Amino acid sequence: MSGLVLKLSPKERVLVNGAVIENGDRRSRLSIMTPNAHILRLRDAIHPEQANTPVRRACYALQLVLSGDSEPEEVERMLLRHIEDLSQVFTDPDSRKQLALATESVIAGRHYQGLKALRVLLPREERLLAVAK
Repeated sequence: MSGLVLKLSPKERVLVNGAVIENGDRRSRLSIMTPNAHILRLRDAIHPEQANTPVRRACYALQLVLSGDSEPEEVERMLLRHIEDLSQVFTDPDSRKQLALATESVIAGRHYQGLKALRVLLPREERLLAVAK
């Protein structure tokens, strides 16, 4: 995760290697220099009961890796199969690009970037599910 830059809003919280860190009263910018550090913005966190759709479940699985609650080796193979399944539903070029980025990130062990790519699909999934109802 070398070179990750986090831009934090005032009072924003982030989980870094299992420790919750809260930003002060001003905006700040943190450069994460340690490779493979576990980083999760708490504003992006999905609660277990919210992991109720295919994209949300994939995001939640990556989130568990980032929080240190799951080992990457346990999750990565399942995630790659799951992303492949999602590619059967999200067929537009931009969604395919996000899925490819998520795949590359998971394979390279860049879990934060994988989560970031999958989160782009959340509003699209929401619209697809609304149309299906």
